[in-house]
Amino acid sequence: MKSRERIREILNKPSGSFEEVDGLPDRDRLTFTNGFYGMCSAVFVDIRSSSELTQKYKRPTLAKIYRSFISEMVAVLNSDVYVREVSIVGDCVWASYKTTSKNHIDDVFAIAYQANTLVKLLNHEFGLHSIDPISVGIGVDYGRVLMIKAGYNGSGINDVVYMGDVVNSAAHLAHEAGRAFRSPIFVGDGIYINLNEHNQSLLSSQYIQGLGQIYSGNVVATGMNDWIESL
Repeated sequence: MKSRERIREILNKPSGSFEEVDGLPDRDRLTFTNGFYGMCSAVFVDIRSSSELTQKYKRPTLAKIYRSFISEMVAVLNSDVYVREVSIVGDCVWASYKTTSKNHIDDVFAIAYQANTLVKLLNHEFGLHSIDPISVGIGVDYGRVLMIKAGYNGSGINDVVYMGDVVNSAAHLAHEAGRAFRSPIFVGDGIYINLNEHNQSLLSSQYIQGLGQIYSGNVVATGMNDWIESL
């Protein structure tokens, strides 16, 4: 079978080069035989109680909700100069960032609270169209990741895959944030210890079962927030 041939081809190939880098490179440096180990930051934004939306709204309205949410979350997550990838997985939008100095970490935190502020704008516009407000969970963490290219070689169907604790951690933080009256932003220790003092002061330490010690807050971009509240 063709599948067996392809599997054997992959498994029997020499391991290739897996280079240690300070910051993740552009995706065009990836092939099907190399990869990069490096430090990066990840931000995940996940809609809370999305199953309730499918029960409440018909497909045309659902499409408008998800299109507007995904469109503008992608715009926010993609707005930083150090962004490496922005991906859409169902109703979750996430991004990875090249963060090789401490001030880059503060930039990524700013992306997270801009995303949180954007939810207020979305809910304002939803209200004008008789759509109930949504809530989100935002997870942010920093750590080591393996970046590889994977897919069906020769088909043109492929993608960059990020594997490592930082991706899993940020996803789990987003999954738990914003639930049961919790703050919408959860930050891992790798991010928190690298933030400047002002940004650290915006977050509170708490213990979450299954996550351990994390830092949380309902932080907004003040200028954008003031503009939204004036609408």
